[in-house]
Amino acid sequence: MKCFPFPLWEKEGTSSKGEKSSCWPLFRKGSSEGEPTSGTSGTGGGSQTASTATTFNSHSQSVSYASSSSTSSSVMETYGSKQNRLRVFSLSELKVATRNFSHENSLGEGGFGCVYKGLVAHRDPYKGDIQLDVAVKQLNSRGQQGHKEWLAEVKYLERVNHPNLVKLIGYCVEDDDRGQQMLLVYEFMPKISLEVHLFRKGLPVLSWQTRLNIALGVAEGLLYLHEGLDIQIILRDLKPSNILLDKDYTPKLSDFGLARQGPDAGHSHVSTAVVGTMGYAAPEYIQTGHLTAKNDVWSFGIVLLELLTGRRALDSNLPRNEQYLMDWCKPYIGDNRKLRKIMDQRLGGQYDVETAERIASLACQCTLKIAKSRPKMRAVVEALKEIVESPHL
Repeated sequence: MKCFPFPLWEKEGTSSKGEKSSCWPLFRKGSSEGEPTSGTSGTGGGSQTASTATTFNSHSQSVSYASSSSTSSSVMETYGSKQNRLRVFSLSELKVATRNFSHENSLGEGGFGCVYKGLVAHRDPYKGDIQLDVAVKQLNSRGQQGHKEWLAEVKYLERVNHPNLVKLIGYCVEDDDRGQQMLLVYEFMPKISLEVHLFRKGLPVLSWQTRLNIALGVAEGLLYLHEGLDIQIILRDLKPSNILLDKDYTPKLSDFGLARQGPDAGHSHVSTAVVGTMGYAAPEYIQTGHLTAKNDVWSFGIVLLELLTGRRALDSNLPRNEQYLMDWCKPYIGDNRKLRKIMDQRLGGQYDVETAERIASLACQCTLKIAKSRPKMRAVVEALKEIVESPHL
């Protein structure tokens, strides 16, 4: 069986050496990716049984399930009357905007499809008619699963409005000689993503203050999703590549293709198929498929550790005992003298040790084994605000 790696200190049961096992089941039989069901307790709310095919993206290490359940036969029928504030682009407009989706305009490729930089005519209420830089995401031919993720992006981003969430400007659904083309148009993020600045060489090192500001912005975006709307939205795939950065390094959460609505009143969780990225999903979700907002809290704790260390949550290129970030970090957290050994060396010591220890402690709280013991995002935001406003900075 393939395993979903998790920290040694987070798994129940011990190995023959007395150490806690580090493997969680990666693939489980059970829920389809159709409409999730809600459970009323930690063990209630069984998942729907379906035949599923797993897909694995080795570059981003993302895991997703393709379900045989049908989606809406017409995107326009489903969303056409609801997306009044979204602009409907024609395919010809987007071809011109991206120079016919040229390689030179490519910004990258993810599980959803390719993303291109574009330039579109836009009427600004203050500046009048302008040319606006945009990012155009083109759905690849992944069938039902890709279709669902496209719908989820529109469904959730159409209703949100927050400075720490990426703005969806519009969409396009049109047939051509290659079949139905489905595209989304977003505001363009000049600094790309947190992943690029944390893990790729050749770019300026993120300062300590910038890292703290990014952490706070991400937390505020999650708090808005969890508590700031008439429904709760669980992002379910928080990771550095989904944290985009504008010209001022303001973080904006993106990629809502795997997002799900939280449980209804009176229910403790949503039961759904296990999807996400290795190293970022909470262990109870991996084991049971029971999804709550505490899954996002866990993911946020992992991102905090990445901001501290400059290392990925999971990196198979490192020595075996350093591959899983949480395993490697834990022995050093709680001792200011030891903490220096895991801090990102590119910072050159330019950070406040006491503040770093408080961030590390918060990361540990967010990744507690028992989901109910983890703080809510409101408490996390309050803690981060206190840290960012500390006189030590």
